[in-house]
Amino acid sequence: MFCKNCGTSMNDNQAICVKCGVEVGKGNAFCANCGEAVSPEAAVCMKCGVAIKNAGATAGGNLNGQDKVVMILICLFLGGLGIHNFMMGETKKGVFKIIMSLCCGIGSILALIDLIKIAMGSYVADPEKLV
Repeated sequence: MFCKNCGTSMNDNQAICVKCGVEVGKGNAFCANCGEAVSPEAAVCMKCGVAIKNAGATAGGNLNGQDKVVMILICLFLGGLGIHNFMMGETKKGVFKIIMSLCCGIGSILALIDLIKIAMGSYVADPEKLV
């Protein structure tokens, strides 16, 4: 096992790298299997062929760093007002849902769609995305 931050060899029972102090599994500059330097955008190590998991990625979609369970609960109870969108950095989408809730009452329907996407792991938060 190698540190994904600095590439130093590590024991399997280490919690942090003694060279750089980073937790095991954090970082994306080196392959954890062979210690070879890899591109941060790489999906596979070109030396050993092992899949590289980025530390910043969340399982089942990108919720902009938010916990999936918390986002499901927020979307369930406050989704009609777009609160979950504000938490994920989607300000324009959140404002749109507030307006739709006040004018037409369809903000809850849009929140239900988001709730299903978050629960299924297919929701991708994009703060730059226009409504």
